[in-house]
Amino acid sequence: MKIIAIKNIVRKDVPIYYRRLFSGVMVVELISKTVEGTLEFTIETKPTGINEVIINSMDSVDYPLLPLTREIKKYITVLDENGGLPG
Repeated sequence: MKIIAIKNIVRKDVPIYYRRLFSGVMVVELISKTVEGTLEFTIETKPTGINEVIINSMDSVDYPLLPLTREIKKYITVLDENGGLPG
């Protein structure tokens, strides 16, 4: 399993300044096929300055949920650190 991309990322307005809410389409390569599904996630900045990625909702994928969620969070963290998310 590999996260190929998260495309069509849109930032939604949230009145709380330390939370950023996004939605997009995830593209995941499974063993024998590529699957697309909607994804909604939040990046929350903790008081310590560390960003936490929270998956709010995503389409069902025929793959174990924990490894998939872990990889998506890693991918989103790298996107955020490299400036790949809309401001």
